[in-house]
Amino acid sequence: MTITALNVKPGPAILSGSGGMRGALSDLFWRRPKVLLLLMLLPPVLWLGIVYIGSLFALLAQSFFSIDEFSGLINRQFTLKTYGDLLQAANLDIILRTVTMAALVTLASAIVAFPIAYYAARYARGRWKALFYLGVMLPLWSSYLVKIYAWKLILAKEGILTWLLAKLHLLWLLEAWLSLPVVGGNSLSVSFTGTFIVFVYVWLPFMILPVQAALERVPGNLVEASSDLGASPRQTFRNVLFPLALPGIVAGSIFTFSLTLGDYIIPQIIGTSRLFIGQAVYSQQGTAGNIPLAAAFTVVPIVIMGFYLWGAKRMGAFDAL
Repeated sequence: MTITALNVKPGPAILSGSGGMRGALSDLFWRRPKVLLLLMLLPPVLWLGIVYIGSLFALLAQSFFSIDEFSGLINRQFTLKTYGDLLQAANLDIILRTVTMAALVTLASAIVAFPIAYYAARYARGRWKALFYLGVMLPLWSSYLVKIYAWKLILAKEGILTWLLAKLHLLWLLEAWLSLPVVGGNSLSVSFTGTFIVFVYVWLPFMILPVQAALERVPGNLVEASSDLGASPRQTFRNVLFPLALPGIVAGSIFTFSLTLGDYIIPQIIGTSRLFIGQAVYSQQGTAGNIPLAAAFTVVPIVIMGFYLWGAKRMGAFDAL
């Protein structure tokens, strides 16, 4: 038995390659792993480079054309006339209104999201944390349009919110607020305030999750050490919690600010006749046929978000994503 076992010749250390095209490709990918990596990345890179970035460059090129005032045809000669039209008072009012709404929605979302995220990060455990994630993510699973139309019914003059305020004898407060010149209207469903409320509701989960992730990275002993050194809860929040949670807040603001900046549906369904950038793009391209001005309007959020992301990166926001 021993002699027979010793006489057995060992097999080759490396198996011979399989024949055919399949074997040749397998050998090529084994010897040159970068070729395999290139083939795997080529489809998404082509999609991103041609379909996405290419369309953005085409859009940017359209913004440097102009519309002929007599024929209504596009004059495909390089000019800055369209950006001059963009700086007119009516168009600047649209841009300012949209940026103001995006900033207010971002600020309100941060204020509402912080205590929710703090409780989830510091106190929620096990089943309660699962319920927290379910409660935050559940609104994102329903249809976007269904949520908007549901809020339109809630905020309508005959809606449940008006009925509730009437039962609490606070209808006078709502009527006084709606009588204000900028934020008011015939009802909440056709007012700047109603648009703001729906924006905050829809984008709030995108603020809660990054803030909660940032707060979970804060060691508990830092808060305890601040209390042991005699700091009040306000001082602990200002000097310990808020600076460490700021990257998460900025990361959440990237979503809330950019999504509000470019949204078209919410201001179209819930709001007044005063346009936002998304509505202006649709109006100029679909109704007026002024594609260069629509493209110039579209460039505005891209430029604003470029500077916004640059500032967010400097504050370490991408570490909290």
